Amino acid sequence: MLVHFMKKIMLTGCGGSASVNFLDSLRMTQEKIHVVGIDINKYFIELSAADKKYLVPACNSKDYIDKVNEIIRKEKIEFVHPQPDPEVKVISDNRDRIEARTMLPGKATIDLCMDKMKLNKELEKSGVPVPLSIQLRTKSDAAGAIEKALERFGGKVWIRAIRGAGSKAALPVKAPHVAEAWIDFWEWNEHLKPSDFMIAEYLPGKEFAFQSLWKDGELITSQARQRVAYVFGAMRPSGQSSSPSIAVTVNRDDVNEICTKAVQSIDKEATGIFCVDLKENTKGVPCVTEINLGRFFTTSKFFSQAGSNMPYYFIKMGYGENLPKLKKYNPIQEGLYWVRLIDCGQTLMKEPA
Repeated sequence: MLVHFMKKIMLTGCGGSASVNFLDSLRMTQEKIHVVGIDINKYFIELSAADKKYLVPACNSKDYIDKVNEIIRKEKIEFVHPQPDPEVKVISDNRDRIEARTMLPGKATIDLCMDKMKLNKELEKSGVPVPLSIQLRTKSDAAGAIEKALERFGGKVWIRAIRGAGSKAALPVKAPHVAEAWIDFWEWNEHLKPSDFMIAEYLPGKEFAFQSLWKDGELITSQARQRVAYVFGAMRPSGQSSSPSIAVTVNRDDVNEICTKAVQSIDKEATGIFCVDLKENTKGVPCVTEINLGRFFTTSKFFSQAGSNMPYYFIKMGYGENLPKLKKYNPIQEGLYWVRLIDCGQTLMKEPA
């Protein structure tokens, strides 16, 4: 075990909401942790309360890793936590070059989960409930594939990008021409090809998010919540986003069991952060739609304030320190709401009268 007077960590994407909530969680503890934040945006970085902050090039730049290591050496950083997905991927790919410790899942597991279609098929093979899905191939066969999917999946399907966060390029559709127009738009707007999309069974039920910590294949602790309303959901064509404006804690055995099986099926030695998204199908069965790993959900502060501070537990795990006795499932009572809006802060509350 490493013994330190003060932990010194690097937090990437420090000006974003997810990193702000991560840092707020660390500040809730009695332990003083020196946090050095890095970000690519000269405006958003000003939103971070990190002890020191540095602008860095985009993570797809050839200079990114060198700059990260330069800051690590200068600030004597011991542990790096990448929060945005693109930086999780780059730090994962270059973990042998990073001059500080990380606690990321295996590279192959990260690569698998960043391809939602491959993940879908891998989970399906393992008997994990998932939405029935097909991948589009070429523009010429897109119309026929979409029409067959509509017939197979009940007249309404969910089209989404295979890669990306925040419900990227997601849309419920009932007609092939709508899906084709949607793909054309994204091809023009972000150069996405038909093969960058998947068509999935439309899931009409409740949506859940399961946040968990793992070490060497063992679940350390977890908690699930239901997304009740979405940030700017009414302004999106899909009617939702992945970020809730209202969420509520849930303690459901089926959600816990499905998520545990999902993680174990893709990584027998699972280590680090695994965040699972699920939505109920027409039979009320929660189906796994994606797994985000190596970083926390945007609303990690929700569980921290409610009594399960996973960002802090994660840092202690990264330093090889003993954790307090933790419940593997349901450490937080059901029915606690997290309400948040832009520029309004957040509040933890019970169901209002």
